[in-house]
Amino acid sequence: MNLKILKKNLKNIFIKHGLNKSHAEISSSYIIKAELFGAQSHGLARMKMYCDRIKKKLINPNPKIKIKKISNSISHIDANNAIGFVAADVGIRQAIFNAKKTGIGLVGIKNSSHYGLSTFYAEKAVKENLTAWCYTNAPPAIAPHGSKKTLFGTNPICFGTPSGNKTPFILDTSMSIINRGKIRRAEKLGYKIPPGVALDKLGNPTTNAKKAILGSQLPIASFKGSGLAWMVDIISGVLTGANHGGKVRDPFDDLTGPQNVGHLFIVIKPNIFIGKNYLSQIKRNIKTVKRLPKSNRINKILYPGESKYAKYKKNLKKGINIPTNILKEIKKLNAI
Repeated sequence: MNLKILKKNLKNIFIKHGLNKSHAEISSSYIIKAELFGAQSHGLARMKMYCDRIKKKLINPNPKIKIKKISNSISHIDANNAIGFVAADVGIRQAIFNAKKTGIGLVGIKNSSHYGLSTFYAEKAVKENLTAWCYTNAPPAIAPHGSKKTLFGTNPICFGTPSGNKTPFILDTSMSIINRGKIRRAEKLGYKIPPGVALDKLGNPTTNAKKAILGSQLPIASFKGSGLAWMVDIISGVLTGANHGGKVRDPFDDLTGPQNVGHLFIVIKPNIFIGKNYLSQIKRNIKTVKRLPKSNRINKILYPGESKYAKYKKNLKKGINIPTNILKEIKKLNAI
């Protein structure tokens, strides 16, 4: 589908559901960008969920977002149950502003909701020649190590920095082997999920997406991944005043109240320690890795972000392919 037409239709859907033009623009842009990055799990498959939550007044279409200044470097934001794209967009802009002023910007956000890909926000900082760490917590999906009950979200961590090349270095990864959005999309489209990524509610391995949603997802690196998911729950939830400890509501299945997701952004000037040498040193660092002997069947060693941005450029030219039942969902929202 033509990207301009698609964006116009998505924007109209959000406006119809009560978002103002500015918030609809931000939200539709990020959803399309997820598709272009090849992250369909965070794209059009979530449109109905966002609209359902706005309709049920669980996402505030007209939030009064409050920014509390703690210091010139630190800000605390109450997003007033805004759609996560907007809350995080405000938050990363504030973190960038603080970093440019003092060298470091620390922003905590509470009363937000699902904000899409962390890459979106790291990229904004990198475009300003800054380095960023982005954290957000999520609904229960991973069982803490030693437990058979889910509590932690897939809780992604993201790091972005200028690379000295055209493509930024952006590592964006969930603490589960695959992100929950991929399982949700597989369920919607009737696909199986890969083996070894999830358990059913009885603790048995499963490739059935629906059974995986009712069960638990396996963390990366066993107890280490569980520990990292816990860390992100503390950073994003406990520290910011957002929900944590299994209290973040599932945006698809739990319509009993707002999510109160927490986000934390840390942005720094990458030259604060070594000045102008930063770009030359990171370029050297990347070259060192890329020149290493390659494993079998590997043509090129890539740094985090390269594959994603290659997909982005390719998809910009060929457009977005929308599966039939997702297109039907969007049509039911009366904009296509």
